[in-house]
Amino acid sequence: MQITLSGVRVEGRRDPMLEATDLAWATGECLLVAGEPGHGHTALALVATGRFVPSSGAVRLDGAVVAPSALRARTAVVDVPGISEPDDALSLADVVAEGLALAGRRSLPRDVTRWLEERALTEDRGRRVDQLPGVVRTAVLAALATEDPDVRFVVLTLPDRHGGEPSGWWETARTLAASGLGVLVQCTRSSARDLGVDLPPARGATLHEPPQVVRRETLGAPAEELGATAVLPAAAPVAETVAEPVAEPEPQAEAATEAGRAVEPEVEDELEPSPDPDARAEEELDDPIDATAPDDTPIHDSLAATPADDPQEEAR
Repeated sequence: MQITLSGVRVEGRRDPMLEATDLAWATGECLLVAGEPGHGHTALALVATGRFVPSSGAVRLDGAVVAPSALRARTAVVDVPGISEPDDALSLADVVAEGLALAGRRSLPRDVTRWLEERALTEDRGRRVDQLPGVVRTAVLAALATEDPDVRFVVLTLPDRHGGEPSGWWETARTLAASGLGVLVQCTRSSARDLGVDLPPARGATLHEPPQVVRRETLGAPAEELGATAVLPAAAPVAETVAEPVAEPEPQAEAATEAGRAVEPEVEDELEPSPDPDARAEEELDDPIDATAPDDTPIHDSLAATPADDPQEEAR
């Protein structure tokens, strides 16, 4: 599969949000685009994934212009500032529970615990998401985004803004691409230089110059058919490499087709007892946080609601 942007431009109220841009990336590819903050990163991420309609130009999936909803069903945006980034006050357990629910997965406290245990992150479950190392944060959010088996393309927006070595989140992106996903990574020019990209000084560049493709790697075999399920990579343990793979996920409930749209779990599956004894099974279903979370950890019952008149509501 391939997504192609041809002359895509996004107008703003006074200035362009994104100047005319041509870009293409396929499943199995890892694409790095560089540009300074404010140079259209958010607009590019949203328009490339069907979450924003371009003012001009066309976005195609496998050569055909498709409905934005069809494009959203095949894509995920990770940690886009002001759009899909989690509230910094949420704990890691909160974020995992929400991510599993959005992907159509069961998100009971015991499911969150199991997900964290498989990635050696149990000790960090009560930490605020803004306290996580930048590379771990990116790996966790990317792994949650790809819990949805319909997702074939992932956009990582400015992971360098959270600190850490660029090689860490770049390895996460390469792992995703090696699993068969198409990955678009947006970063600053300085981070691209840290990754070995030879970029000339930005002389004469304007504020509206769009991010530029500076590296492309083909790492995984593209899917043979539209409905193929990707092999999901793991979020890395804090003390280990980000690229560590994990086993295939559990059978999915009906996948979410839009970022920010919660999926209701099947009632029968929700009430079905766990096959193996687990003291956490007695916890109330409406409790988003495991009872083992530290007492001094701020707990938030839900994410901040998005205003109804927010122009980026569709992005959720």
